[in-house]
Amino acid sequence: MGKRMVAKQAKRLQSAIAAKDPRKHFQLGADYNTEWARTPVARAVRVSAIEGITRPLIKIIASPTVLNADRLDEVTGPVIFAANHTSHLDTSVMLSCLPPRFRHKSVVAAGADYFFDKHIKAFVWALWVNIIPIERERVGRRSADLAARLIGSGWNLVIFPEGTRSRDGFTAPFRGGAAYLGVRCNVPVVPVHIEGTRAIFGVGARRIRPGKTRVTFGEPLTALPNEKARDFNVRIEQAVARAGDEGRTDWWSAGRRSVAGETPSLDAPPYAEGWRRSWIGSKPAEIERAAPWPKR
Repeated sequence: MGKRMVAKQAKRLQSAIAAKDPRKHFQLGADYNTEWARTPVARAVRVSAIEGITRPLIKIIASPTVLNADRLDEVTGPVIFAANHTSHLDTSVMLSCLPPRFRHKSVVAAGADYFFDKHIKAFVWALWVNIIPIERERVGRRSADLAARLIGSGWNLVIFPEGTRSRDGFTAPFRGGAAYLGVRCNVPVVPVHIEGTRAIFGVGARRIRPGKTRVTFGEPLTALPNEKARDFNVRIEQAVARAGDEGRTDWWSAGRRSVAGETPSLDAPPYAEGWRRSWIGSKPAEIERAAPWPKR
């Protein structure tokens, strides 16, 4: 689909919505209206695109191994998937690896300043992966209310708590969006660790370098009674680190390290000098396991 055709479709959708309700005009940024992306027609287009284009391409480009997907068997939804973030491929890899009941009923939190700065870009991403605008610098009331309303309506949420892609392979401190929504909406948060996407298409990359990736699902977390979002956020970040440890080693070893408080941190070592952090972060992740495609 060319840019001209996309632009025409975007204008038609804008005109149709404006005709029904003039107040629902298409502003950019956090005010961009994505309701049209969840209409039956848009959802049908998205299912076809994900199953017919995105998943086959991800299988070729990223060859994902999925670990611990059985942890989702007892989760009924809605649920929040909170993952580390190193590449624009993370969203497509995540959606490709989710079971269909989550894959086709999820919205993806995306930076309002980056993905919603132009009408055509916003239209394409909203249609293709069902993104919604989120203010990255703070938990904005409009963004939070929109996410909470969608979760309350039965939609699952995919969110990257770091708020931006890692440039060196180490995670940035998690921001509180996932934890806040988990507490506010009283829904499980599933920690997810994604490895290998940075080596394929990291920040600043000009072309895709096919490789292997690994997606490890952690145990679903629920906020404890009277637990503050700040404390819940710490648990979520620790759970993503443990999922990463499980993916690189095994469940038993990772569990022992977690109990002992020795789970390898996803952050850069505090004593690491700039050159060492850069060197470690530049090394591609080695994914040695075979890469079976999810059966669900």
